[in-house]
Amino acid sequence: MPLRLITAGESHGPGLTCIVEGVPAGLELHQEQIDRDLARRQLGHGRGGRMKIETDKADVTAGVRHGYTLGGPICLDVVNADFKNWFDRMNPWPVEAEIDEVHLPRPGHADLPGAWKYDFTDVRNVLERASARETAARVAGGAVAKALLAAVGVEVRSHVIQIGSVVSPDTGDLTISDFDGVDESPVRCLSADSSAAMVQEINVLRKRNESIGGTFEVRAFGLVPGLGTHVSWEGRLDGQLAQAVMSIQAIKGVGIGNGFDLAGVPGSEAHDEIFHTAERGWYRDTNRAGGVEGGMSNGESLVVRAAMKPLPTLTKPLRSVDISTLEPAEALRERTDSCTVPAAGVVAEAMVAFVLANSYIEKFGGDSIGDMRAAVEAYSERIGWKLDR
Repeated sequence: MPLRLITAGESHGPGLTCIVEGVPAGLELHQEQIDRDLARRQLGHGRGGRMKIETDKADVTAGVRHGYTLGGPICLDVVNADFKNWFDRMNPWPVEAEIDEVHLPRPGHADLPGAWKYDFTDVRNVLERASARETAARVAGGAVAKALLAAVGVEVRSHVIQIGSVVSPDTGDLTISDFDGVDESPVRCLSADSSAAMVQEINVLRKRNESIGGTFEVRAFGLVPGLGTHVSWEGRLDGQLAQAVMSIQAIKGVGIGNGFDLAGVPGSEAHDEIFHTAERGWYRDTNRAGGVEGGMSNGESLVVRAAMKPLPTLTKPLRSVDISTLEPAEALRERTDSCTVPAAGVVAEAMVAFVLANSYIEKFGGDSIGDMRAAVEAYSERIGWKLDR
């Protein structure tokens, strides 16, 4: 069965839940690896007060026994510590206290279209679910997908390329070891000089009551060729990756490999020539395609880049309209972050891992992780692909 990931929960509700269905039996999971990714999602210079309240950890309540998956749905719960401060406002059941409605939609947020769509008079019914707090559940589920990928030799990493006007120098070809210590950077950037400049950029704009966006990159190493397909539009790997990453809150653009830059160069500089030797097997000297050709992985490292807009909640609110009175008003002012680009990279790791894990399940199947490994090895041998390349 295909891999499915479902999340539930609101930003200030009791907690968040993630259910992952379709994971083969026998996959070894580690609590600390799941919690480590949840902690990484909370990193980054420019985060707000919420991160001082929450210490995210996942409680596995189904689908795992003694550290190994059982083949059934896996349920992961993440408690919202801040719920105690919102007990009346976000209680699932009626309360005696009078709760003020929110009528001030924020430009750039789901507030207004969500209120229209679901016939709400209280914008909080929209913003709670639309909040990026939901991504904590995705990261928990993505950690399961990462464990499955690791079992077949695939690793997923991310780093920040740009924050505001500061752009890190082109890193060129990267290996897994290049990402050692990336989380020690306050903005998860591989360049120390750029990291310092990005921190300064955030500080300057935060003092101006501004939020700030940027770009990040996710890379996957060790993929076999042939994930995805060219025969149906919904099965194309690049399409699935773009949809998954674009689904992250505030993401406004996704590119594979050199992405939009390929539109401005001639064909001879856009594609990756093919080589083969007995020692190396199949290989390319360049990876402009980002590891995807014709909707399928081609054996090179996967490269996905995404652009994140500045967050729509500003400490100096933009102009809006009160949906109750229809009078001009300032948009809702609520606790927020100045910059979450470093965290968005971690969330994108989870989403990319989920798509890739599902692609492995679709291609190689297997009710157990042992069956999947055997199928991957047989396929690699058939096409002459070196798994340890």
